[in-house]
Formats: sequence, C-alpha cells, structure tokens
Amino acid sequence: MSSRRVVITGLGAISSLGRTVETLWEGLCAGRSGIVPVRRFEAERYSCHIGGELTDFEPTKYLGAKQARRVDRVTQFALVAAREAVEDSGVDFSKDDLFRAGVIVGSGIGGLEELETQHRRLMKYGPKRVSPFTVPRLMVNASAGNISIEYGIKGPNSATATACASGANAMGDALRVIQRDEADVMITGGAEAALTEIGLASFCALKALSCRNNEPTRASRPFDLDRDGFVLSEGAGIVIFEELEHAKRRGSKIHAEVIGYGMSGDGYHITAPDPEGLGASQAMRLALCEAKLNPDQIDYINAHGTATQAGDAAETIAIKNVFGRSAYKLAISSTKSQLGHLLGASGGVEMVALALTLQRGVIPPTINLETPDPKCDLDYVPLTARQKKVKIGMTNSFGFGGHNAALIIKHYSS
Repeated sequence: MSSRRVVITGLGAISSLGRTVETLWEGLCAGRSGIVPVRRFEAERYSCHIGGELTDFEPTKYLGAKQARRVDRVTQFALVAAREAVEDSGVDFSKDDLFRAGVIVGSGIGGLEELETQHRRLMKYGPKRVSPFTVPRLMVNASAGNISIEYGIKGPNSATATACASGANAMGDALRVIQRDEADVMITGGAEAALTEIGLASFCALKALSCRNNEPTRASRPFDLDRDGFVLSEGAGIVIFEELEHAKRRGSKIHAEVIGYGMSGDGYHITAPDPEGLGASQAMRLALCEAKLNPDQIDYINAHGTATQAGDAAETIAIKNVFGRSAYKLAISSTKSQLGHLLGASGGVEMVALALTLQRGVIPPTINLETPDPKCDLDYVPLTARQKKVKIGMTNSFGFGGHNAALIIKHYSS
C-alpha cells in the first residue's frame, strides 16, 4: 500500500440531533435522543411510527429554491453536510487542480421519496405527468453527482450502495483513491432519506424495527436485553479526506489521521448477520493489519450497534473474536441509541462522532442500556458520556447483504 498518509480535514453532519456538527456533538455528549413520532406522513397505522425524523428541515434555508426543487431529500441532506465539511476544511477548490479532487458518497436506498411521489403521479395522471427529473432525483449516485457539480470537481467520482455499510465503504474507497495517488482531496461519507411511507412500511414488514411507540426516546436500545429492533432515521455525514502533505501546505487543521480500512462479506444471509460474526471479524482484522496495530492498541469502538437481537449479539462475538481478552478492556458505544439508524448515512455520521471523540476526549454513551444482555457483556459505556483520552478508534458498519466495513483513525501527530 502507498505511503501517502490520509487525514480528515473537514466534518459535516445533519441528523435528528441537529443540523450541524456542533449540535450533533452536544446532543451526543448530553445523552439526548433524536427519536420522535413520525409527522411527515400519516404513520400511526404502521406497527412502528417513530423515527429519527428531521422534522423542521426546510431545504430552501440551506439551498436555493431552484436547487432544492431539483433534488430529492437525500441529496438535500448530502449537500448541506458537504457544505459544512468543505467550509470546516477551508479547502478552496477554485485554487486547486479540480482533476485532483473527487467525491464518493454512499446511500443504501437513494431517492426513495421521489420514487413514491412519481409513482403516485403515474397512477393518478398517467405517464405524461411523470417528472423528467425523476431519474436524476432518485438515482443512488445523485448525491455524489450533485456535490461534484456544486464545486466543479472533476476527479474520481462514484457512489457506493452496500446497504448500511454504504457510507463506510464510500470512505474506504476514498481512502484508497488518495493512497493510490489518484486524488489529493475527497469529499466522502453517506446520506439517506428512507423514512418515507414505503421505506417505513418495508422495514415494518421485515419486523426489523422497534415498536416502542409510546416511548420514542427509549426505543433504540443497543445491547440491552429488552431491545426489540432498530429505529429508522435520516440525515447525512460527510467528511473531507485529504493527503497529508496537501493539507499541510495549505495550513489546514487536521481532525484525525485515517490509518486502516477493512471490508468483507458474510456469505450467509441477505438480512441476518453471520451469528458467529466471521465476516465482521475479518473486516476488523484487515483494518488492524493495514494500520499495523495490535488489538490492544485500540482505545474505543463506535459500534454498529443497531439494537436488533441478532446483530448486537453477532457484533459482540466478532469483537471478542478479534480482540480476545482485550475486548473486556475496550470502551464501546453505539451512537445509534441516540440517533437511530441512518442506514447508508450511518458510517459518515459515526465517523464525524469518532473524530470528535479523539479530539475532545469524550466518549458518547449508549443510552437506554438499562438491563445489559448477558450475551453482550462488554463495556458499552452505558447511559452517560465518559471522559477518556482516545488516541486510536475504530468504527464498524455492517449492512444487509452481508457487507462489513471497519475504519480506524488515530489522533494526528506530525
């Protein structure tokens, strides 16, 4: 692998806990939940009618009216988070080689709301009333494409669609692009807006969601004995990956250094994880191998931790497989306990949270972990945030289809 070092110079996020990185971080550290009753459509008839909904999001406050109309909600989120990340990084693409900058942004589902809207128009009015913007709005690569257009970026440009691992795989791909000397700056992460009528109904049909409708803020319960499924959420997490020397030349602040990435497949089931955590274990081992680290050198893991019975147990087993006795010394937490599950956007948002954990020495808690599951017997930082110096951290993302990804970052030192 190339010796080109890759650092994170910009952070951007929009989520159920806030519309900026700082409001996200404040909410996480305070142990707040962003889960609310769904209000954007009549959801009471669904078995689950709660979610991490961005209830007061008005796209025209962030985007021009014309631009907001021409993109789906998922791309609106991606553009808002990308703008924050670019501003945070201080990168000026007008002064850079635009062929040396790129975009890789993942989404598990893409523009689902647009698909629903245009299907209703087709059924009611016929094919001539379907919008010519339908495909450009709904395609999974719309976020990456629109971000590249926003900044005139002409380098590597693609989109990943690996379900809930999409954002993490996008960042892994972006890491490789810079390491291979194909670009110096990459805008990367994930976006999702699947909290729609068909989206919610589909996950309800899978019996994947929590039905704790009367207690929304207590519904997402990773690693808790009484967990009953995940909570569907929406938003975006975008980061700027940059080659170290490029970042130093322009005097950029550096949030963290990206030192390891691993990906794998379960080869087991289209929705259920491998119960022995073999694929997840492989992804973590590969990330450790690239980082040239022993397992006991990891201080903290931002877990996938969705609050499904099978998923949380399998991730616990996988961590034990990889870390052995060191697993019991690790601090581990699931920010999905507060945010819900952003599907393909989760990896991006969780990378933002992990970078801030390294910077600020605070580990966000796993809220609602009131009755630990005996099968999940590690240190999941229950209920309240913890002050702890974290030099090296890992983030896990696992998706339907058996997609597994793990990324490792460390506190930057020259």
